[in-house]
Amino acid sequence: MEFTIKQSVLKEELSFVQGIVERKSTIPVLSNILIESIGENEIRIVGTDLDVTIRCDAEANIVKSGSMCIQARRLFDIVRLLEGGDVSFKKEENEWVTLKSGRSSFRLAGVSREQFPEVPTFKSVPLRLSAEIFNHFIQNTAFAITNEQSRFTLSGAKFVLDANSAKMVTTDGHRLAYIEKKFAGADENAGTMDALIPKKALMELVKISRDSGGEVSFGEDPNHIYFETDGRLLITRKLSGNFPNYEMVMPKDNDKIATFDLDEMRAAVRRVSLMADERTRSIRVTIREGELEVSAKSSEEGEGNEFVQADYQGDEVTLGFNAQYLQEFLNVVGSGAAEAASGESSSGDTAAGEGQTTETDGDKVRVKETAARPRISFEFKDANAQTQMRIAGDTAYDYKYIVMPLRI
Repeated sequence: MEFTIKQSVLKEELSFVQGIVERKSTIPVLSNILIESIGENEIRIVGTDLDVTIRCDAEANIVKSGSMCIQARRLFDIVRLLEGGDVSFKKEENEWVTLKSGRSSFRLAGVSREQFPEVPTFKSVPLRLSAEIFNHFIQNTAFAITNEQSRFTLSGAKFVLDANSAKMVTTDGHRLAYIEKKFAGADENAGTMDALIPKKALMELVKISRDSGGEVSFGEDPNHIYFETDGRLLITRKLSGNFPNYEMVMPKDNDKIATFDLDEMRAAVRRVSLMADERTRSIRVTIREGELEVSAKSSEEGEGNEFVQADYQGDEVTLGFNAQYLQEFLNVVGSGAAEAASGESSSGDTAAGEGQTTETDGDKVRVKETAARPRISFEFKDANAQTQMRIAGDTAYDYKYIVMPLRI
């Protein structure tokens, strides 16, 4: 095989594929990627860890058709440091590959094509969802997926699609993230899906679709789910087993609500959690009229507390949280809430309202929208029941984060 490809094109595609390749696999061939010709002016790059597979097609000048297998990480490290221009590949005897670009030349050891595992046969992808929605779903739920390998059914996200909505749910047994997007016009002929998607596949899907700006096409067979966007295909094994009945965890009678500024709370939790006990990582949030107090104490190192203004009316309540669970939620929702709150418009009125500033241009006064500071609400019943957290005023998505109480 022999071909030439643009360095910028190859670097971009390799950045997607090499992310799933295992660097220290018990199966040595899995640290390699497969490059093969398809037609006269296109190559296909494939990487897999047997659970997740990414396939990318890229334009290239094919001199001689064929295939080659090269160590993925080493190739990516070389290509990303090359100067722009053309990169030439030529397969030699005994699977060796020569790479040339400008004044640089490399000779890389390869493996036989026959050793590379067969990837699942590509099925149809009849379903479609905006890449923006997929990315928003994953960003706001993936952090709650368990890291315990033994809890197999919790090591991914439950994704449900029907004619009326799409939803994603994740949990690690101590907290739960739920997000749903309603569709404006229900299509009774639209397809449905109810599957468990591994965390690694979710994170790779974000990478390949982040800049697409279009739709992600997807489908499934009994064992795999297929995602396609911008000529890139991601194939993942489904997680087996039964996901917990998450609807039983959703609080139904949380009658107390406290609303506060996201940025102030995030900064307060970050500072105060420095004094949290290293074993329990617990912090207290005491909510009273007009304010909430974040506090933490370590018997060996000391204590800390900080006050945050809040909209709340009712009896004083003290809630206990794992500092990490609270901090991860506040970190993740920040960017999304800020984007949802920002906007810009112009008006002939001279009075500026809340979240607005005025600009003078000759005889005209423009009212310019400024980004409203995002706010978060805690919905709770008492110190012994789960707390539900939301982005205040978010109408685009139904997003809930439920945390079980920590007794302190």
